[in-house]
Amino acid sequence: MSSFNHQYPFSAIFGQDSMKLALLLTIINPLIGGVLIRGEKGTAKSTAVRALVRFLPAVRTNNHSSIFSTDKFQPPAHIDHENGGPRARVVTLPLHATEDMVLGGLDFSKSLQAGKPEFQPGLLARAHGGILYVDEVNLLSDHLVNTILDVTASGENLVQREGIFYRHPAKFVLVGTMNPEEGELRPQLLDRFGLCVEIKAETKIAARIEVLRRKDEFERQPQLFCKRFEQEDSLLLKRLSRAAHILPHVRLTRRIGSFIVEICTVHHVAGHRADVVIAHTARALASFEERTEIVDQDVERAAALALPHRSRLAAFENKKKKSGHSPQSSVVNPLLWEEYPDSSPRHLVPPTENFEEEIHGTTERRALRTDSPEAIFDIGQSFKVREIVHSPEKRVRQTTGRRSRTTAANKRGKYIRAAEPRGNHDLALDATLRAAAPHQIHREKKPGMAVVIRNEDIREKIRETRTGNFLLFLVDASGSMGAKGRMVASKGAIMSLLHDAYQKRDRIAMISFRKQEAVVNLPPTSSMYLAGKLLKELPVGGKTPLAAGLRKGGELLRTMMIKDPGCRPIVIVITDGKANEGIGKGDPFWEALAIAQSIASDKRIKSVVVDAEEEGTFHDGLAARLAKVMAADYFRIKDLKADVLLRIARNSGT
Repeated sequence: MSSFNHQYPFSAIFGQDSMKLALLLTIINPLIGGVLIRGEKGTAKSTAVRALVRFLPAVRTNNHSSIFSTDKFQPPAHIDHENGGPRARVVTLPLHATEDMVLGGLDFSKSLQAGKPEFQPGLLARAHGGILYVDEVNLLSDHLVNTILDVTASGENLVQREGIFYRHPAKFVLVGTMNPEEGELRPQLLDRFGLCVEIKAETKIAARIEVLRRKDEFERQPQLFCKRFEQEDSLLLKRLSRAAHILPHVRLTRRIGSFIVEICTVHHVAGHRADVVIAHTARALASFEERTEIVDQDVERAAALALPHRSRLAAFENKKKKSGHSPQSSVVNPLLWEEYPDSSPRHLVPPTENFEEEIHGTTERRALRTDSPEAIFDIGQSFKVREIVHSPEKRVRQTTGRRSRTTAANKRGKYIRAAEPRGNHDLALDATLRAAAPHQIHREKKPGMAVVIRNEDIREKIRETRTGNFLLFLVDASGSMGAKGRMVASKGAIMSLLHDAYQKRDRIAMISFRKQEAVVNLPPTSSMYLAGKLLKELPVGGKTPLAAGLRKGGELLRTMMIKDPGCRPIVIVITDGKANEGIGKGDPFWEALAIAQSIASDKRIKSVVVDAEEEGTFHDGLAARLAKVMAADYFRIKDLKADVLLRIARNSGT
């Protein structure tokens, strides 16, 4: 029998205890605020979420209510699972879902019959009382993620547009999964998820064999396999039901509250959301253990689930250095920023004559770059950015921002006028009805039809929004960049751009490369606080792994363009071009040119190379060659002043 019609049992999932615990706790106490599961591919993230349907309650229905009932929401396990009603669902949110699909929108057919706007519920309505599952949440547009998180917090979906005013309960458990290799979530969005767990594939041979054995058995004999774990799932279901009944009787004592606050203070958590989430999670843990009293271990386990995505990494590390390892600090393993496996370049650029000399220069200078000491430089002087706005674009984009006016291709933005259909499926009901109105006297109405609309009456909305740039700095942090204030100027320029990006809703990121690796120091963000902390602590010293920096930048750019196809990416490379650390067995500079050529092949990316090498007798012109292969604008180090670099970034976005 095929496994297609069978759901893999929750109890059959081998290992991944932290993920399973977090999911069960949110079912017991939905006030926790959902779970974010971070992990590499093939680690049972989706399998675990879909298996939760076994533990969801039947939805209460009667002749006078539906999922839109305004009855007080009860945690799922409070509801009798045997009442015969329809079972709550796990609703999956598609990656490219529109606002209308998620929030709900105009029901065109009913509107025509009624002669007035009628509402069509979206996915949030379907998820009411169950689970909303967002796979690859990091690739979903930030606007849509924000909207979903707002509804999750309020428990209510309010739609006000196109003549529609509709409100309905939307109380569900939000579960998001993501592969960090494909890009991170903004810290502001991370904080909105109650719990966060990091999972990895099993590394022990015996464990991997057991995972394989269970999967093989499920695919060959799904019915027998599910029956084998049926009793475990049933016992777990009863335990969840008991926990939900105990939960209202679990009290938070003053001592436990003080312990929670102490942990959050140690980890320099912003705001009070973490304190509240830990309290809700500790209560759920106590009830799951069939206790009405919260103990210290409950708080520590709750903090391990609630703090990894909230700890301010730099502050936490400084605290550890000063005070040593403490019981509280052992609760959390901060996971804000990671480095991910790199991929190999796909194209090679053949070397030219005197290639070795062009790359390395003299032996003495090469040794100087290799053995240069590590140092940290301050951030240079910031400055006020002059207002520069691009003229309205003719190109249709799907991105958002405040930089330039542009026509929006999606269903976001200000509705400015209507036009004949262009295939965007964004109906302008008002304009359509106005176009059809003069012809009603001559058109035969069918029963139940208030207005007769024909194809020639259809009008679609033209929306206008403002676009923002995505500015990616690739900064050479090798030893030579510490000379003559180059790194100070670079940091000052980035901070100046960040000030402007905060106002214009631009996104900015920074990757530094030094020694043998490239690191995403500043993921795509507009957070002034986070940028200042990370930029200030950026070290300088070591070799120049230029190829690694370009490759890491290419990966980040690809992720951003998948997540937001309408973004305007600008990559600014600040380097002297003297690559002396490769990613393979080839020549380091040759490898860098190969990756630069790959970046140049994507016409959506605008590139700028700023040559950090001083003019003089030994000027090799390697950065200029990099700029040529990369199809980039080229500037010298003397232009590396914040105001000039800012003008480069602004003018490159057109």
